[in-house]
Amino acid sequence: MKSNTSVITIRIENNLKDHLDKMKDRFGLSKADIIRNYLEMSRYLVKQKNSVKSLNDRDLIIVKRSFLRKLLEESGEVEQINFGNKLGRFINDVSRIGGYSNDINYILNLCESLGFFPTLIDNDNYILITKDFGPIKFVEAFILQIFKQIDYNPRYIEEEMKDSKSLKSQYEKDMGAPIERSSSHYSFEIAKLPKQE
Repeated sequence: MKSNTSVITIRIENNLKDHLDKMKDRFGLSKADIIRNYLEMSRYLVKQKNSVKSLNDRDLIIVKRSFLRKLLEESGEVEQINFGNKLGRFINDVSRIGGYSNDINYILNLCESLGFFPTLIDNDNYILITKDFGPIKFVEAFILQIFKQIDYNPRYIEEEMKDSKSLKSQYEKDMGAPIERSSSHYSFEIAKLPKQE
């Protein structure tokens, strides 16, 4: 039976080798596992000499999740929705470029690898998104984008929906009924994986 793994040999500078030794001690992993983890990131982003780029050659920056969450929480619902739409489109673009546009497992791994939220699926196949990822409107827009690849309507804000049955009905059609699976996670009817045969 043919192995699906390969061996590569590379030369690195001694200071990088020393750094990898420190990293393996810090995380309790082998040096090979540390290197594998970094190489795995090449599925989602590219490290060039002076920058980090997406697979479609767009410049990226890396920020702390707590910083991003704080920015989102201080924004209004419409801004949260717009950012959720844009971030979801970015994830869809990266997935499409890699040839995985319809592969929800790839998309979830991408989200986890970029530090958005850990992949957590409950016993009924609902994807649970930690509330630390951001406020509800941002998360709803993001989830609608990656699962249905459509924009979340910026009118789906509390103030607009409280007086409009038709808008509330359209919102429920797009997002499905609210699902309460965990007090520390968001879950949505549209973010449920099909049962494995």
